[in-house]
Amino acid sequence: MLNSLYTRIAVSFAVILACFGGALGGLGYNAARTHQQEVSQSLSRGLAAHIAEHNRLAGRADVEALFDMLMSVNPQIEVYLLDAGGRILMHSAPDGHLLLERVGLAPLKAFLAGARLPVFADNPRRAGRQDVFSVAPVVRANGEPGYLYVVLAGEAYVQMSESAGLSYALSAGFWLGCAVLCGALVAGLLVFRGITRRINRLAEQVESFMPAEAGCAGAQSDGGKDEIGRLQASFSRMSATIARQIDELKRQDTLRRELIANVSHDLRTPLTALHNYLETLQVHADRLTDDARADFLGRAVRQSQGVARLAQQLFELARLECEESPPEPEDFCINELLQDIRHKMAFAAEAAGVALDAGAAGDCLKVHADIGLIERVLTNLIDNALRSTPRGGTVRLGARQTGDTVEIDVVDSGRGIAPELLPTLFARTSPLRSHGNDPSRGGLGLLIVHRILALHRTAIDVDSAPGRGTRFRFVLPAASEQASLGADAVVAS
Repeated sequence: MLNSLYTRIAVSFAVILACFGGALGGLGYNAARTHQQEVSQSLSRGLAAHIAEHNRLAGRADVEALFDMLMSVNPQIEVYLLDAGGRILMHSAPDGHLLLERVGLAPLKAFLAGARLPVFADNPRRAGRQDVFSVAPVVRANGEPGYLYVVLAGEAYVQMSESAGLSYALSAGFWLGCAVLCGALVAGLLVFRGITRRINRLAEQVESFMPAEAGCAGAQSDGGKDEIGRLQASFSRMSATIARQIDELKRQDTLRRELIANVSHDLRTPLTALHNYLETLQVHADRLTDDARADFLGRAVRQSQGVARLAQQLFELARLECEESPPEPEDFCINELLQDIRHKMAFAAEAAGVALDAGAAGDCLKVHADIGLIERVLTNLIDNALRSTPRGGTVRLGARQTGDTVEIDVVDSGRGIAPELLPTLFARTSPLRSHGNDPSRGGLGLLIVHRILALHRTAIDVDSAPGRGTRFRFVLPAASEQASLGADAVVAS
């Protein structure tokens, strides 16, 4: 029973009503108190001026006698004589009760200037508290200016008022809140009972979920016009969505089959070449010179390496497509990763006669991503750039922060890509993958790059033209502590 939807809604509604009633009671009490202070200050606005006008303040004895008389007549007020800077010169408080030596003058001046009431100022006998008051400028016995400052809510009055006000507020708020809460709770429970009864029926329908065809038929027959009816229609549409997802899975399976067929075609050329080289070595071994034999063996090794690389890429792409290993993001320094990759690819770049530049270390730009997968992305892009760049060319790596993201690019000075091939560059059926005899083309590296970045919910942009090289660019989210700084940093131009 306690786990039922009806019980949870009823308890939540009761808690909300109680909190709302408490907040409303507090606001009402504060509003009434402010109104009372405004009335009190309005009625006593000229009190200080009247006292100063009708009583002599010539000497200390006169002032003390006046203060004693006022406290006897009206014990709820407290009277102070201030100098022009707000320092308390004389007061009516008992010894040890005065907690402030000075009163702020800004509220006093605002009061004298006719500010809207209530205006609050310091209460010298209650540190940190401000109360309503009356004030009038006076001339002290020595001829210097000062203020006669009257606190309208004295210490005794405040204590009695708070005690009585709290008791009244608790009593009135309790009974009023109980009445409102009970009435609203009963009405709400009746409404919730009707709603949850239909929700329970809907839950039974979901539990007995039928195939997509039956779900679509149920959606057509249910013509509910209220929220519950629309919810039922939404569940029916959900079944139709599941059916479409199944169709999408079938389409993906078809694409995988096509991928396997394409890779089989890609494997056929290097395997055939490998077979021919090995067969030549076997049949004509006694007639080949040492140089020719070494050349055939070198060609066979290169073809076998190509087959191994393609097989590894096929396995990796299939694993990424099936999302068997989702990304495990962490914060890491992209600068350090670029430097590590430059050192790792230095031998391949030197063999290709291409300069590989990752710029200076610079400031540490931290990103939030899977470091292993991002390393694979950069390695594939650099490998593709090295194979597409002629000897004497350059491949540059760069990273820079733009707002709360870090932009990473790989730029080469190679032969570039024709504009008509760019839209299908990352497609399985890209024409670039059909050039099996060209070692700089083909392979699944760019497909793997595209899939890894898709798993990171980002995309890759390509800017290329024949004869002026290619630039691959993608962005990654900056680490949280670095994104808050918002400072740009450039690793390489």
